[in-house]
Amino acid sequence: MYRFSIDQDHWILRFSPKIAIETEERQEIFLSILQMGNRLSRFSHGDSFLMFSKQIGAIIFEVETVPSFILTVSTIISEDNWYQQKIEKK
Repeated sequence: MYRFSIDQDHWILRFSPKIAIETEERQEIFLSILQMGNRLSRFSHGDSFLMFSKQIGAIIFEVETVPSFILTVSTIISEDNWYQQKIEKK
């Protein structure tokens, strides 16, 4: 769990217990969130967003703003599990 402040908001970054990642990966996710800065305030309670990391993969965050500002890393999907539908032009 990480605690940080952006403007006047005090945030908590936590990780779902079902996610098994190393400390270095957790630190990378935390530093990426800090780079977002005040863009976090755009999200409402119950929103989710996706962040892509070349080293980690697709990271899914859930946002809580009531009663506290909490970001939960709910899922990480490694790039080898990404699938894109190819649309054929007619």
